[in-house]
Amino acid sequence: MVEIGKYNTLKIVKDLDFGVYLDGGDDLEILLPARYVPRNVKPGDEVEVFIYHDNEGRIIATTAKPLAIVGEFQWMECKSVNDMGAFLEWGLMKDLLVPFREQKMPMREGKWYLVYVHLDHVTKRIVASARVDKFLDNVPPVYEFNQEVDLLVADETEIGYKVIINNLHWGLVYHNEIYRRLERGEHLKGYIKEVREDEKIDVSLTRLGYEKVEGIAGIILDALKVQNGFLPVHDKSPAEEIYSLFGCSKKSFKQAIGALYKKKLISIEPAGIRLIETEDTSTK
Repeated sequence: MVEIGKYNTLKIVKDLDFGVYLDGGDDLEILLPARYVPRNVKPGDEVEVFIYHDNEGRIIATTAKPLAIVGEFQWMECKSVNDMGAFLEWGLMKDLLVPFREQKMPMREGKWYLVYVHLDHVTKRIVASARVDKFLDNVPPVYEFNQEVDLLVADETEIGYKVIINNLHWGLVYHNEIYRRLERGEHLKGYIKEVREDEKIDVSLTRLGYEKVEGIAGIILDALKVQNGFLPVHDKSPAEEIYSLFGCSKKSFKQAIGALYKKKLISIEPAGIRLIETEDTSTK
């Protein structure tokens, strides 16, 4: 059984001039139009495709990649509005419908909106909803300290950035823990800092604790090796410069070079840090 709105790996059963037909199970054959057929495939081969409905309501396949699949959140641009609702640029030949009932406010052409992609329970068609809160925080947040997670930047607040964690929960990254501007719709990795008693989740963009120091220390050592053993940065360097070089806070950088100094892997000089040549210049 194929999953509508998701990627499926299906076998080619027929090869025709206008495309190939794929085995969708239960005697269902799904057209993959010729423009999307990979080169040199033949009946019996398997291809990964995205399954959706075309403008005529028929199930169809494509090797094009939509901006988001069913179960995902994404920022998308409104291309048009008509009596059915708003239509968003989806990355496919067909635009993605947001019915009026799923709009928090009337959508306008040319504006960008955070939406959730899902199957309409009545029509079984793929639609989007701007009422994203009803799709988040519906299951208990079971995360471990320092667990790596996928983040989508949703919006900026006075104290930080609201992010969506693993397409499941709201989280927050604080301004004082990042050193560059994040963009709405940006996808990045994060690490669970704390799940509070009220189940609100704080997130870091760098690893936490000793593991974080070890990771950053390795990055610093690699950079030193590339730069002939010397880098003109130290604990007095601007936080912005440190972040641009190593992707970490100044506090984390100081902890990392402190750990390297104690291991006698680097020396700290007035103008920067220098690699001390040893048989094994690693953090282990």
